[in-house]
Amino acid sequence: MSKYKYYFRKPKSEITKDILKWLAIAGVISIAATSPYFATNLVGGFKNRGKYKKKKIGDTFYNLRRQGFLNIETRGHRVCISLTERGKKMAGRFQIDSLKINKPKKWDKKWRIVIFDIIQLKKLQRNIFREKLRELGFAPLQKSVWVTPYPCKDEIELLREFFGLGQREVRLITAEDIENVDFLIKIFKLK
Repeated sequence: MSKYKYYFRKPKSEITKDILKWLAIAGVISIAATSPYFATNLVGGFKNRGKYKKKKIGDTFYNLRRQGFLNIETRGHRVCISLTERGKKMAGRFQIDSLKINKPKKWDKKWRIVIFDIIQLKKLQRNIFREKLRELGFAPLQKSVWVTPYPCKDEIELLREFFGLGQREVRLITAEDIENVDFLIKIFKLK
């Protein structure tokens, strides 16, 4: 296990993870507060509702609000539930933790090269970024130059955003040729 794994720590329950992911995708959930079916409507919108008991979902919403992950406010006759900044960061960690690069059936003969120059003040971010590239299946060419044969533009953009890095700090290059590539072909089991 990576020494940086704690940075991507998951909450203790899967329901918390599911609710935060759901709210990250939904943005804001608005439910009629005057309805006698308020709790049912809340649970009804939750995509994994069959997986958990209604009381467990309600308790988890309450705990997430108490911990500062959710903002619940009344607007007129509606209750609006959204993620706080802290909640958005936690949901982002789940997204990063479950990030994978899809391997197409047929290689397009192009290399994706990630180069990064992250300043010393962001040493922890740099080390965690490097570790995440390793987890995603990239191979190192140099300490700050990593390569994969698979398309990964969206994944690199998500990593940039999560770590608060700009395009000057992390660059993605698509190349058709790299010198002395035999070792990479062996690593990725291509051809």
